[in-house]
Amino acid sequence: MKTATGEIKKSNWSLVFADFKELTKVRLAVSVVFSSIAGYFLGAYEVSLFSILLLAFGGYCMVGASNAYNQIIEKDLDALMDRTRNRPIPAGRMSVNTALTIAIVLTVLGVFALYFLNPQTALFGAISIFLYTSVYTPLKTKTPLAVFVGAIPGAIPFMLGWVAATNDFGIEPGTLFMIQFFWQFPHFWALGWMLDDDYKKGGFKMLPTGRKDTGTILQIILYTIWMIVISIMPVFGFTGRLQLSVTAAIVVFVMGFAMLVFAFGLYGKRDNKSARKLMLASVIYITLMQIVFVVDKFGTTLF
Repeated sequence: MKTATGEIKKSNWSLVFADFKELTKVRLAVSVVFSSIAGYFLGAYEVSLFSILLLAFGGYCMVGASNAYNQIIEKDLDALMDRTRNRPIPAGRMSVNTALTIAIVLTVLGVFALYFLNPQTALFGAISIFLYTSVYTPLKTKTPLAVFVGAIPGAIPFMLGWVAATNDFGIEPGTLFMIQFFWQFPHFWALGWMLDDDYKKGGFKMLPTGRKDTGTILQIILYTIWMIVISIMPVFGFTGRLQLSVTAAIVVFVMGFAMLVFAFGLYGKRDNKSARKLMLASVIYITLMQIVFVVDKFGTTLF
């Protein structure tokens, strides 16, 4: 028979775990880990399960630490916005000291795990934390250029997997970086369009023109086009070992074009529903694109 005390302890631990997931943004962290592992498969000469586990653990720690530092810095602003006011710190369920301890521990564990893979991987992981926390986060209330800065650490994971597998940075991981770099603009500006009113409560300047206007949408369209171009570049043989078959390139192009259609949909309707469709399309695109690249490399009968 379970005691009342046992039930309370179980409930308390469930709440602590839920707050940990919220502090580290578990869904975002998992998506980052997925990108890193995709990059690893693309770069690896031989796949090592131990290396994958290290990369997944280290990657989660680094993203979790970045998000924890971010929520510590923005705790007062988070309290002003509907979508963030129930986060552990502004809601009063977690102290700043506790959150800071978690962030530091995750940083140390993450750097150590990635260093065990190779020093370059640890270096890029540390750079991503620094840029996200010390540059991107403070700029969010100052200038829309914060999104450009934030796109740098956001683009590192796909590249990081390749570096983890090869201990080398060249044209291949650089291309992976550029794909995810350009992808982030339509993704985050679509999100910024949807949440513009809430962001303004916290003083965040997320849209490139500062408004939900034609200029913002045209930039979304432009960066989507650049994303498509960079994504199919490997088919032309300019990107070293990072290659793409013609069939796979066509699949990637069609997916990118579908995302572009949603961008034009936002141009036509200029409403939050269209922005949400574009945001969801971008998430589907980046996930499927990475899968196509990996499947194509390993030469299944699909391609």
